Amino acid sequence: MPADAEVEPGTLLVAAPTMFDANFRRTVVFVIDHRVEGTLGVVLNRPSDVPVGDVLPSWGRHVAEPQAVFVGGPVEKKTALCLAALRAGESATGVPGLIGVRGPVALVDLDADPDVLVPKVRGLRVFAGYAGWDSGQLAGEIERGDWLIVPALPSDVLATPERDLWGQVLRRQGVPTALLATHPGDLQRN
Repeated sequence: MPADAEVEPGTLLVAAPTMFDANFRRTVVFVIDHRVEGTLGVVLNRPSDVPVGDVLPSWGRHVAEPQAVFVGGPVEKKTALCLAALRAGESATGVPGLIGVRGPVALVDLDADPDVLVPKVRGLRVFAGYAGWDSGQLAGEIERGDWLIVPALPSDVLATPERDLWGQVLRRQGVPTALLATHPGDLQRN
């Protein structure tokens, strides 16, 4: 079975404490698409200082706090992606401008009319760039121990920077994985 067999849209890739790549250190990546050709996701816990309203004026007032663009990853940083957590009872099926990812999480077409979509969602988050892996690349990183694959909660997509999302996601996995949340990162500084 390939190392990435458990990866699917709507799962999280949690950076191992020993991941020192500056793009992914202590990150939580929400997987949007995973197939043989590759994987696409966005980093959920890297806010920028750029207000969404500065780059997407029609969406700025509709996004969850903080109303900043989040850095979705190192690929195509000038590309904007938007995820929505749908309200209870809502579905992305048949709604123009929404593409279901998993459960109540959907990808939003930023060319759609926000006033039509906003009543259907409980929160939106805009990301600049994304994390992407070519065929087999993610499986190699998982085998090396760079990533843990865990289930996502819809609230993860809207997590505020004040929450230590990385630590919180690890802690809810139970022991022994939960203990990784206390890892100092740099053992030299322990």
